[in-house]
Amino acid sequence: MCKGLSSLPNSCLERAKGLKARLGNILQKPDWKLTCCKIGKNRPTTEECLKWKHSFEKLLSSKYGMCAFTAFLVSEFSEENIAFYFACEEYRSTKSAAKLAAKAQKIYDEFIGSDAPREINIDHETRDITKSNMESPSPACFDMAQHRIYMLMAKDCYPRFLRSQTYREMAYEDGDKRRCPVHPENV
Repeated sequence: MCKGLSSLPNSCLERAKGLKARLGNILQKPDWKLTCCKIGKNRPTTEECLKWKHSFEKLLSSKYGMCAFTAFLVSEFSEENIAFYFACEEYRSTKSAAKLAAKAQKIYDEFIGSDAPREINIDHETRDITKSNMESPSPACFDMAQHRIYMLMAKDCYPRFLRSQTYREMAYEDGDKRRCPVHPENV
């Protein structure tokens, strides 16, 4: 006779709950351009959207660009990459040495550990070095892993984003007065 969910280990149940929540959010939003956040009253111009194709850094430095790229990653089931990247940026700016260890452990548990609910795709060597860095957390303990994820996004996800139909529609609107349709009001 089946014992049900109670017979599964807790780690398995936790991971299943996390997957259910993530899939539920994604399945409710199949069109990634609809998930973009609203930032103030101003919307990016077509010109701003076109700047995003010049470099990955320009895309990330734009609030709308980052939002559109994040929404794209959600649609690609790889939003953990951008979340990890910005969690590392926030961690690096932590001033209090007392808070470093707790924040480092939280990032490690969420993105790098073997049972991480949002595990990032890094090689074994980088994972081991990062784990070793956790013994004495410093602002630089995630630098190698963050660099690997940045390069993964820049070389893999970013080109796919630029080739996506929604980005092409945003960037190639007619006329300078038209606004970038990534904003929910334009959808």
